[in-house]
Amino acid sequence: MVTFPIIDDQDGAAFVAWTTTPWTLPSNLALCVNSNLVYVKVKSKSNGKVYVVAESRLSELPIEKPKKGTPNGNADDTSLPKTKGSTGGKAKSSVVSYDVLDKFPGSSLVGKKYVPLFDYFKDHTETAFRVVADDYVTSDSGTGIVHCAPAFGEDDYRVCIKNNIITQGENLVMPVDDDGCFTERITDFSGRYVKEADKDIIQAVKEKDRLVKTGSFTHSYPFCWRSDTPLIYRAVPSWFVAVETLKDRLLENIKETTWVPSFVKEKRFQNWLENARDWAISRSRFWGTPLPIWISKDGVDIVVICSVEELERLSGMKVTDLHRHKIDHITIPSPRGPEFGVLRRVEDVFDCWFESGSMPYAYIHYPFENKEFFDKNFPGHFVAEGLDQTRGWFYTLMVLSTALFDKPAFKNLICNGLVLAEDGKKMSKRLKNYPSPMEVINDYGADALRLYIINSPVVRAEPLRFKKDGVYSVVKDVFLPWYNAYRFLVQNAKRLEVEGFASFVPLDRLTLLNSANVLDQWINSATQSLVHFVRQEMDAYRLYTVVPYLLKFIDNLTNIYVRFNRKRLKGRTGEEDCRTALSTLYHVLLTSCKSMAPFTPFFTEVLYKNLRKVSNGSEESIHYCSFPQVEGKGGNRIEQSVNRMMTIIDHARNIRERHNKPLKTPLKEMILVHPDAEFLDDITGKLKEYVLEELNVKSIVPCNDPLMYASLRAEPDFSVLGKRLGKSMREVAGSVKAMPQQDILSFEKAGEITIAGHCLKLTDIKIVREFKRPAGVTEEQMDASSDGDVLVIMDLRPDESLVEAGFAREVVNRIQKLRKKSALEPTDLVEVYFESLDKDASVSTGILKSQEAYIKEALGSQLLDFSTIPTHAVIIAEETYKNISNFDFKITLSRAALRFNENAVLELYSGDAKYAQGLQVYLLSRDHSNLRSEFQLGNGKIKVDCIENQPAVDVVLGKHVFLTVGDYFASSKALW
Repeated sequence: MVTFPIIDDQDGAAFVAWTTTPWTLPSNLALCVNSNLVYVKVKSKSNGKVYVVAESRLSELPIEKPKKGTPNGNADDTSLPKTKGSTGGKAKSSVVSYDVLDKFPGSSLVGKKYVPLFDYFKDHTETAFRVVADDYVTSDSGTGIVHCAPAFGEDDYRVCIKNNIITQGENLVMPVDDDGCFTERITDFSGRYVKEADKDIIQAVKEKDRLVKTGSFTHSYPFCWRSDTPLIYRAVPSWFVAVETLKDRLLENIKETTWVPSFVKEKRFQNWLENARDWAISRSRFWGTPLPIWISKDGVDIVVICSVEELERLSGMKVTDLHRHKIDHITIPSPRGPEFGVLRRVEDVFDCWFESGSMPYAYIHYPFENKEFFDKNFPGHFVAEGLDQTRGWFYTLMVLSTALFDKPAFKNLICNGLVLAEDGKKMSKRLKNYPSPMEVINDYGADALRLYIINSPVVRAEPLRFKKDGVYSVVKDVFLPWYNAYRFLVQNAKRLEVEGFASFVPLDRLTLLNSANVLDQWINSATQSLVHFVRQEMDAYRLYTVVPYLLKFIDNLTNIYVRFNRKRLKGRTGEEDCRTALSTLYHVLLTSCKSMAPFTPFFTEVLYKNLRKVSNGSEESIHYCSFPQVEGKGGNRIEQSVNRMMTIIDHARNIRERHNKPLKTPLKEMILVHPDAEFLDDITGKLKEYVLEELNVKSIVPCNDPLMYASLRAEPDFSVLGKRLGKSMREVAGSVKAMPQQDILSFEKAGEITIAGHCLKLTDIKIVREFKRPAGVTEEQMDASSDGDVLVIMDLRPDESLVEAGFAREVVNRIQKLRKKSALEPTDLVEVYFESLDKDASVSTGILKSQEAYIKEALGSQLLDFSTIPTHAVIIAEETYKNISNFDFKITLSRAALRFNENAVLELYSGDAKYAQGLQVYLLSRDHSNLRSEFQLGNGKIKVDCIENQPAVDVVLGKHVFLTVGDYFASSKALW
């Protein structure tokens, strides 16, 4: 802390300023205060000196032990009482070492002159050595008075320019040379490195009786990131772009651009432009683009060279290379005549951001070439870079295009945030605080990494803490379900050929759009909505809205369309219906691949390469394909109905889980309450079979009277209304909560309501439906769930008539798990046998007989009695189950086995048993699939003439032999 005596002050007061860089004190030209702070004039009781400091910083002045007999001292002051908790030292807070003489605002100090610390700059006395004011002076450090050396601080320079202490554009007196040493002007310390001179400068200040306090102070300081050596701030002569004169045009041009996300433009960039200052474009380096400025020694003649041709013409020399070492020797004669010498190029090179900002025209060598091309394509459609370029590339692009063309440099801008390490720190090669990118790609694939980043906060210009586990989640939640849907298509397309049908060829789109199946209609509509949405959002460069929509679509495709359509896709509803379902899935997968190709280029290419095999004339690569066009209409009522259906299924599952009622346990009834009669018609009509099967409930009861099973109440959505209503929120919230039920129903129907002068929409108010249980019914017997839109009520009471269906589902469930455990593919043909292990086997077999139709539909084949298994059957797997719905049983899986009509075979050979046995042995030795193919080619008949010493016979399928045991019993209808 250093004193600066105030000239003509009646009390002989001095300003106390502070600095952490003593080497800048010889260059002091001004003192800066804050106009809004309160300052005090105080007198020291110990030495009688009068200081001026900010009132809030008075405690930072030193406390000295007063001497006896001094004008302001008192002998009693040396004996200070100990305070509670002290260790014998003097308590600073209990000492009043200064008398306050006066208080005043900082604004009253502006303009006061003071005595400089050194005389090195006395020629500036007329304009310098006075008090100025600025808001960068704060009350949380120092003395509230900052010493200003304009050559060594950005704020110092700005404040001194603003207050005319120095003049912008004129040569700034620089007392430190390029090596960081004081110049001859600083006579007492000339040639000394500034940091090494600190102690001597402090000593010189002390000898002048101007030192108030010195000590150590820890604070942030700039270091060279290459050498880890301390840096100094030092003004250097620079060439500038006069941005301040362009500011109004810049602000106008930015209005013509669209930024994604918009807040980067409206807040961050707008604020930066409003405070834009002239841009220093020169750098003191060797490598770089040389500034094309030639100047005379006296600085009078300045020529800015516009082209190589101009430089050659003015200098008379041939120019082949524009690097410094090839042109620095070139001179230009002075336009004032030979007596004024020559012009030489300034030593500086361009700031590399000047070159980056010149990209739109420089990369095509405009204006020397491609002028027509440039005129047609400028401004560019979009640029994309990180948030840190707001004050970098985005800024320089805009400054140069405004200065040159009075246009923005781009129409649209996409700004991303920064990718940080998992701990929130910057990724550092030195610290290695991030996983290797190649390790992530090798483990999970480039597409998973790409999609993880695209679907993260980083595309909304927010930071992302990168987690490798997040990439794995993308694989698990996106790519595996997506690939499973594709694999399901391929497996079932191949199954058609395995079962002897014609190869799969997808039906045309027009035929599929007219499909009568509700889920076909739904997925076709959802696909069109997807294409429309992606086109709309990508046109607006809103990447962050597209990917979540795409991911939701894939989730619906796998978990709704494929899952609910398995019977159709597996051919259990007939070949024609199967081909329609497979074709629909094919076109949806193809369209989704084309939509996702920009986001997951490798994965979609793999799928497309296989999908195109059944489509004539398709492009060789998905990246040669045009982006899908919208065909037909999307977003119709069926999409809303299916979405509501899934909501109903979720609610019903929640109710089951609460009451420990697994899906395998059939329930009698589900009641749906909703005011929309059309929606209820959809659920109880074309969507009914999916709801019943998925929830294992026997009936759905629709109810469009919202008050029969529920009471309604309205809740304001504070997150939506809070900002909009402000002080009116409390009044509106009270009125909304007090709305009668009939008013709530009217509001739902009308879609809006006016409360306290504010028009509220459906999105502003949440309608809560609370279940009103019928009299005499307990929660264990009937329960409900609601999301405020639809109310789902489940009747949980046991019904003996449903026991048989429940047991059948349990058996089917065990069979499917055993198939999976045995690693069987869906196309693998197996036969399933059931063996009761109960004392009375008739009960379980009787139940299975009654549920025969359901089991056959679920398995795609009949469930056979174990007693009928042929001795030649090849068993794949078997497992025993205990106490399943109070039954014990065994399930056996075997390869498909031939079953002979022995009487018919004997008849072929006129009763010769030896010949009949020889035919059976021959047929059993044949490959099952090849035998099937031969029967198909022969329209159910083959000629066997290759058995030695045995006559040729025609064997008829279904008469003499059956390809499976199931086929045999299906024909005889004598299974159980």
